[in-house]
Parts: sequence; structure tokens; C-alpha cells
Amino acid sequence: MIRTTAMALLLAATFHANAADKAPAKADPAAAKPIAESVCIGCHGADGNSPAAPNPNLAGQHAAYIAKQLANFKAGDDGKPAVRDNAIMAGMVAALSPEDMRNLAAYFSQQKLKPAEAKDEKLVAEGQKLWRMGDFEKGIPACAGCHGPAGAGLPAQYPALAGQYAEYTLDQLMKFRSGERANDPEKMMRMIAAKLSDQQMKAVSEYAAGLR
Repeated sequence: MIRTTAMALLLAATFHANAADKAPAKADPAAAKPIAESVCIGCHGADGNSPAAPNPNLAGQHAAYIAKQLANFKAGDDGKPAVRDNAIMAGMVAALSPEDMRNLAAYFSQQKLKPAEAKDEKLVAEGQKLWRMGDFEKGIPACAGCHGPAGAGLPAQYPALAGQYAEYTLDQLMKFRSGERANDPEKMMRMIAAKLSDQQMKAVSEYAAGLR
């Protein structure tokens, strides 16, 4: 009995040691700061607050989601194309290691967002209905189901959208609808975007910009 227990403890210790060896190193936000200030600053700002609406704000975004997107922009070493096709971002991530991506993701997630603002009250009212209730007749679920009532999102799969530029959110919805962007889990966003009209996309994007 004692021998069996000792063997079990030895196996458990070996398992935990191997798991620790395989676990990715903890992210180091400080190590990413020079990269953010030299590589990312032009489009996303040194602190993740983008100076221009076509480029998304990254400040306060979930680290897991940012890391996933950075990895999706990078082509495989075996020549396999990137999951998310974007010539500019492909060039930016080409020299980044997985560790760099984790560090950058952690760094931007810790920055304070300077949120965009909703500007069109009529669009906001329409977008609010879609966000909270969806459109039953068209089979469109409520955006809040995945992105939260206040747009905080869920790590990795569903990004925070509160305070994001309406122009950027609209552009991504259109790309999901056309299939130009196809890195959504289980094709969820592509199926939803296919049912949204241009007006509905504009409305929900405007509403999200004003969420806090």
C-alpha cells in the first residue's frame, strides 16, 4: 500500500513538472512597452488609444483576445497563410515571437481606454434594441449575449466593444458578412453579419461606441 502511494505521488509530481515545463511563460507587459512605442504607435497609439477611427482602440481590451488576433495575423513558418488576412498587420507581426505577442496583449489590456463617442441619437436608439434584444424575425441574437450588456465582452472569443470607434466596428461587421474576415469561432459572426442590413450594422456600431 505504501509503495503504491509513493508511486502515485511520484507520477503526480512528474505530471505537474511536465505541465509546468509546457506552460507558457507569464506575460511581461513592461517588455512590450518599447515595441508598442516603436511598432504599434502609428496606428494604435503608444497606449492603445488609436489616433484614427479606421484602426481599433486596443487599450483595455482582453489580453487573450489581443493575443489571438496577433497570432491570427501571422503566417505559419510552413508557409501556411495567416488566418486573418491583412497586409499591414502581417508586416507588423512578422518579427514578433509568441512571447512578444503575449507581452503586447498584456500591456495593452492594462492601459486605460479613452472611449469613442456615439454621435447619432437615432442610430443609437435603433442599435440599443439590437444590442439588447436582437431581431427575432431575422434570427439575429442580442449582441449583449456575447459582448455583455455594457459591451465588456468575454476574454479570448468575444472582444470588448464599449467605446470602440463606430467606424471600425462597422468595417469589421462588413468584413464578416463578405467573408473577408473569417477568424470567428464556429463562424458565429459571419452567420450573424449575413443577416444584418447595412442600417443595422451602422446602428449597432454607433450604440457600441457610446457604451461604458
